[in-house]
Amino acid sequence: MVLLIVWAVVVVLAVVVLGGLAYGLLGAFARLRREVEGAERDLRPFLEQLQQTADRAADRARSGSTTS
Repeated sequence: MVLLIVWAVVVVLAVVVLGGLAYGLLGAFARLRREVEGAERDLRPFLEQLQQTADRAADRARSGSTTS
């Protein structure tokens, strides 16, 4: 009988610990997702400007190589 109570306590403690770990991991993933979205929002204008500059450079390289 005592062994059954000990096993029940062990199982309950294991479930509580695993639940706490899962809660912490899900919270960390949610925070990480928010951080990535914020970084993307902050970097989007820079990346668009970089793409425009790369497109202009490619156009100049193509027009320069056809006239030589």
